[in-house]
Amino acid sequence: MIYLDTSVLLKRYIMEPESNAFEDFFAANAPFHSSRLTLVEARSALARRRRIGQITRKLESNAFEELRTDLQDGALVLHALTDSHTTHALDILAKTPKIPLRTLDALHLSIAQEIGATKFATSDRNQGEAASLIGFELFFF
Repeated sequence: MIYLDTSVLLKRYIMEPESNAFEDFFAANAPFHSSRLTLVEARSALARRRRIGQITRKLESNAFEELRTDLQDGALVLHALTDSHTTHALDILAKTPKIPLRTLDALHLSIAQEIGATKFATSDRNQGEAASLIGFELFFF
């Protein structure tokens, strides 16, 4: 089972470096798993990019709709955030004290472990380093 962090998933909807490589990976390995946090993070990241002029309002809307289509089609399965995930994220932070891991990144790692994912895809170097350290096979784009 492969868990996708929001940072890498957005490469499917917005053209970025490594988008083509990720698209090939996505096509070859779907379905993927992620968290409901992904919806909030994706919406926030797209809006931020629109506000700073990197994307248009239309591209923002289209990207989010493509994400919803992937959910409806079953290419992406979202898992709920539970209290146990926050406790587990604290443990991950304790196990990775030298990595400047952000809160939501630790929560994604926690959810991935608790749902039984063995592989983790991200485009965040710190999160990738932590994922490898706690035992995931890492895909970095």
